Amino acid sequence: MKIYTLHKKQKLPISVDTAWQFLSDPKNLKVITPDYMSFNILSGADRPMYAGQIIQYIVTPILGIKTKWVTEITHKVNKHYFVDEQRFGPYALWHHKHFIKEIEGGVEMEDIIDYKVPFGFIGQLVQLFLVKPKLNEIFEYRKEKLESLFGTYPS
Repeated sequence: MKIYTLHKKQKLPISVDTAWQFLSDPKNLKVITPDYMSFNILSGADRPMYAGQIIQYIVTPILGIKTKWVTEITHKVNKHYFVDEQRFGPYALWHHKHFIKEIEGGVEMEDIIDYKVPFGFIGQLVQLFLVKPKLNEIFEYRKEKLESLFGTYPS
């Protein structure tokens, strides 16, 4: 059983309050997801984020295949972090930690995703040639979208 980890960090020139307000609103996930994925929230995004919240989506991650995805917000500490876990969907395991911390001149956002693909050895090949590149592409899109919305952090 191979568990993979995707780790991304991004700095933005905004306050913790602004970052938290945007990132903790489940409806904004559609804003930072590539259009070709046809991301659509079915239920669960009608309230501010809370631990125990179940959110149901339809997403088309690859090859035009529509996939139902159900996640639960398992942990939340206002303006610091939240965790979503897949309850039903394309992965054998999906555990996504979102951290926000104040830094000089803005915030640093950190995503740590531990995931496992199904189908054993075949799944490991798909992970290498399809899943990993697709996840990197999605998070690069998110990085660019967040910069277009909030500006670029000065180097």
